[in-house]
Amino acid sequence: MSATLYAMPHNEGFTELLQRHTAYRRRALYVHRFPDQESRVQLEAPVPGEPAVIVCTLDRPDPKLWPLALAAATARELGASQLGLVAPYLAYMRQDARFHPGEAVSAPLFGAWLGRSFDWLVTVDPHLHRHQCLDEVFPRPSSVVHAATELAAWIATHVAEPLIVGPDEESERQVTAVANLLCAPGVVAHKQRRGDRDVRVELPTVAHWRGHTPVILDDVIATGETMRQTVRALRAQTAVPPICVATHGVFAGGSLEALRGEGAGRIVTSNSIAGDTALVDVSRLVAEAVMSHCAAAPVAAAPLAAGA
Repeated sequence: MSATLYAMPHNEGFTELLQRHTAYRRRALYVHRFPDQESRVQLEAPVPGEPAVIVCTLDRPDPKLWPLALAAATARELGASQLGLVAPYLAYMRQDARFHPGEAVSAPLFGAWLGRSFDWLVTVDPHLHRHQCLDEVFPRPSSVVHAATELAAWIATHVAEPLIVGPDEESERQVTAVANLLCAPGVVAHKQRRGDRDVRVELPTVAHWRGHTPVILDDVIATGETMRQTVRALRAQTAVPPICVATHGVFAGGSLEALRGEGAGRIVTSNSIAGDTALVDVSRLVAEAVMSHCAAAPVAAAPLAAGA
């Protein structure tokens, strides 16, 4: 089955890659921001009865969400038989519990909101901590693309003898997967977080692997503080500048410059978020998941109830 691809603003590059892999047609989507910060969204209509797929990575999400909701509702109104969302980076997954009285538990709330607009979702390595799978927060069919194989391929090409270093216990699964793919050693640090930018990292000794290049591997670089403290801990043990590799490069608040200033070597991320560091292409894996959803559900799903 064919489908129509739409790129939300700043997602044109990733959408073009999906178009190459799928041979789906792409149609125009425009977002105009008025001086009062309201948005006008305009779509070129999809082929009636065909699925529509909107591509919108969700770093810095809040200004993107209302235009995305308008685009989704309009695509459905214009005749899309089903509606899918490709969000290579999926926001609001970190707040998966109520840590202080009255806090919104945003992961399931955000997932339910997306489920009322989209019939299915494809994303790349969402930051799931207390949830075992995306099904626990997103009530529609979904596919999670794992970037480990593509990250490992980049490391194998550019690093002769890597030592894979996880900056905290949450990174252990990804470190194990990539280290196994490379037949390389791996270690995992212990992290204590007291605030957004108050992080302490305790690293095991790496003296056994003096001939190796440390490669710090994580799922996301947001404030960059965890990665920066891991670079500092490694520089205290080895003169080799560590390479920093992550699936998602958010780089909030000057964190990329701070990471370079700490003594990191190369800093590499996937193209789930566009930028200078986005050197690992995950679009082929995403395209395969998209084609699977478009082929599996040719008829639009019934809307979820407002309280779902």
